[in-house]
Amino acid sequence: MLSIRKVRTGSDSTAVQIVYYKNRKVVIAKHIGSGKSKEEIDLLVKRGKEWIENNSLQEELFPTIPIKIVSLTDLQYLGTTHRFAYHLLERVAKQCGLAIEEDRFLFDFSIIRLIEPTSKLRTITLLNRYFDIHYSERTVYRKLKELSKRKQKIEAIAVKCAQDMLQEDFALILYDVTTLYFETFKDDQLRVEGFSKDNKPKQPQIVIGLIVSRQGFPVSYEVFSGNTFEGKTMLKVLDNFRKKNRVTRPIVVADAAMMSQENIEELKQRKLSYIVGARLGSTSMKTIEEADRKLQNKDGNTIRFKTDNGDLIIEFSTKRYRKDKHEMEKQLLKAKQIVEGKQPNKRTKFLKHKGKDNQYILNEPLIQKTKLLLGMKGYYTNIDDSILSNQDIIQRYHDLWHVEQAFRMAKSDIASRPVFHYKEEAIRSHILICFTALMIGKLLEIKTKFSLKRVIDTIWIITEAKMFDRITKKEHIFQSELNKDSNFIINKINNFLSY
Repeated sequence: MLSIRKVRTGSDSTAVQIVYYKNRKVVIAKHIGSGKSKEEIDLLVKRGKEWIENNSLQEELFPTIPIKIVSLTDLQYLGTTHRFAYHLLERVAKQCGLAIEEDRFLFDFSIIRLIEPTSKLRTITLLNRYFDIHYSERTVYRKLKELSKRKQKIEAIAVKCAQDMLQEDFALILYDVTTLYFETFKDDQLRVEGFSKDNKPKQPQIVIGLIVSRQGFPVSYEVFSGNTFEGKTMLKVLDNFRKKNRVTRPIVVADAAMMSQENIEELKQRKLSYIVGARLGSTSMKTIEEADRKLQNKDGNTIRFKTDNGDLIIEFSTKRYRKDKHEMEKQLLKAKQIVEGKQPNKRTKFLKHKGKDNQYILNEPLIQKTKLLLGMKGYYTNIDDSILSNQDIIQRYHDLWHVEQAFRMAKSDIASRPVFHYKEEAIRSHILICFTALMIGKLLEIKTKFSLKRVIDTIWIITEAKMFDRITKKEHIFQSELNKDSNFIINKINNFLSY
């Protein structure tokens, strides 16, 4: 039977030992340590009792409530983790509807894109370093081949989350596209050069069409080859979304790039309501002159015209007027300098060729039309003004900033591009990982009213130090304390997680 023995040493200290009797002799099983003061000796005795409890089956006759006693000299520092952040984001993902055990790989790789977006290989290192989670390179590439098959399921989860958590009825859906480029100059059927929104015209790219709710929550996306005209993407994405989710007649909001006679006719045939941006530069001079007379350069004034594309609503804004005027004057100055030979001939607005020679003159009709358009913004819709007023139409169009903000988050916070994969399955899996990260990030932003960066920074400073006790052979975790700011934001997260 093990027991604790105190022995005086030659240095006038007291040694605390774990002993037992064998053949009537005392055998030392463990030397706990030596101390001089009563406090040091009491601490050693308590640690001795812990050692006996952990290393034998015997129990005390009158057990007391265990007290964790740890001596710093017996601790080995193993490193720091961010398990608090991991478990909190795990709870957010579950609130989104993700089946974490089924989608553990997707979740793990998505949250790294929220925290420190990087390559898949480095993600393996970061998961190990930050969360003590281990993946092999072979496992990752095997899972990437299969992950894209989860797209439809994850989109359904996003839709349900928008309905349950954000009370979204999809009476209005917002659509836009962006491009993601690759760090290569080799193309294939999917990765193709095209009009780049990232100013990378020489590198192959893909086109992404994204649908978000009115609050900016992502619910559906499609991947197109890099040379796909963005106006050709909307109807396919819209049809897929409606069929999957039984959305009957939403109001579709899109920017002017989606505007084409073919798209308008298709929307009409589907009996869908739409609000799209109008390119007023292609509008007749007669319409513009009438709008100029009736708007009277008064801030907030609107006018509505009947056209083949639906009702054209034009609004005047003094803020837009100042911006447009500044831009026009800058371009006009450049055009005049080219005409006067003070600048080399370059493509610029307000110029037209003079005869067959490589000479230019000012395009006066275009200058006059541009002056009239200063401060004007146009919108096409097939919604009658008895249902939505001009200002209501404009307000719903302005909600498109949510899609633009979602793309900015995807490209900056989540760093969805450049893309380093070259196999189509891996590319599509990468987009699904980014979509999932965007879903988790947007729910955090919408519910807390804080930017994703601030939320991540707040939960990231809460760390856990791992210590190994050489005496008890146990691992201890010491978590850093929450400050006032951390408490406030984490409480806001906990409030909606208890939904």
